Amino acid sequence: MASYLIRHTPKLSGEVEVSAAKNAVLPILAAGLLSEDPLIVKDVPRITDVDMLLSILRDCGAHVQRSGMDVSVCAMHPQSPDHEENMRRLRASILILGPILARTGSACVGLPGGCAIGQRPIDLHLRGLQALGAQVHAMGGMRQLSGRLTGARVYLDLPSVGATENLMMAATLACGVTVIENAAKEPEIIDLANCLNQMGASITGAGTGTIIIRGVERLHGAVYQPISDRVEAGTLLCAAAVTDGSVLVRGARAEHLRSLLFKLQETGVGIRETPSGIRLTGSAVAPFEVRTLAYPGFPTDMQAPMTVVALKCRGRSLIHETVFENRFMHATELSRLGARIRVENNVAMVDGGTPLEGGVVKSTDLRAGAALMLAGLMAEGETILQDPAGHIERGYQDLPEKLRSLGADVEKIEDRL
Repeated sequence: MASYLIRHTPKLSGEVEVSAAKNAVLPILAAGLLSEDPLIVKDVPRITDVDMLLSILRDCGAHVQRSGMDVSVCAMHPQSPDHEENMRRLRASILILGPILARTGSACVGLPGGCAIGQRPIDLHLRGLQALGAQVHAMGGMRQLSGRLTGARVYLDLPSVGATENLMMAATLACGVTVIENAAKEPEIIDLANCLNQMGASITGAGTGTIIIRGVERLHGAVYQPISDRVEAGTLLCAAAVTDGSVLVRGARAEHLRSLLFKLQETGVGIRETPSGIRLTGSAVAPFEVRTLAYPGFPTDMQAPMTVVALKCRGRSLIHETVFENRFMHATELSRLGARIRVENNVAMVDGGTPLEGGVVKSTDLRAGAALMLAGLMAEGETILQDPAGHIERGYQDLPEKLRSLGADVEKIEDRL
């Protein structure tokens, strides 16, 4: 069982480098199934979500090799994965569906897993692929798809990131032109499109609500550098905000973090954009109201860390969660440290300004785990953060080490419990 010992830290200071984005790296690695040539992805973070996807890609017949921080994926003869249990453990595993179907005309995959933060069905993926000509058959917990894909106009009921990525990858090898309407606009969508275009695809409109993909006969290999992780960068900025910090997050891109930066500034901290990253100085003091929305709105992945920021602010903050219906589980854990939070329906009312006291808390999902680590830095005394499912290491490379480099007193103690 992974656990962490966190002691009160009055001030973080210094510089820290943000890793490549987990949510960009995973679909880009899956894109390696679209070509028989090697796709080399640079600076791939060492996190368990990546390790699991690499295992799934190997199960799909791809030759996968890691050299330092770089990963090579070469899929001469891709196939559907043999081990359904691996698919159940990773939400992003569904991203192999479009590439395998496009390459081979047939794909059989298990329903994906991931954090228990709410319902995340794959209906949009399946309906979109059906619009491109795929036949879909349910086989218990499996879905069998077959057919030659042909370009079509696809409308997404919701701007799903995963569905947009899956359809975009599948459409690169479809015959004709595909138009995805109400597409997701996240920076990770643009990053995947840029990678696919380097591989020989023809994609325009990524980052807007309408993406146009002109199918090509084949894709070739490429060497690609993914964008930095905006959620990790935001988490580190929040850590500085709750510890009266002075921190430069190197590699953080302000254009990917506008909604978060505006809200942090509302709390009273100073934000300065530099050529090398973003610097935050000062302590959060003023309450705020935030509503999670699809990009470019406030990201749901930053809701839990901002809940901790709200605990630092004097007065009542309101946090509306509109994306996932089960993403306030960290509120109960924060209350064990003395936090005053009341959740009604999809709104958390956070009364901040009262000191937290150390205690024992448990990570309920990936972003909640990081938020609880930040709360431990605020709390007086010692906090034990239990993470039996290893949520934190799923999405953050060396988060305790990065916080320690800024002066935080946090250590992994899994062998001592």
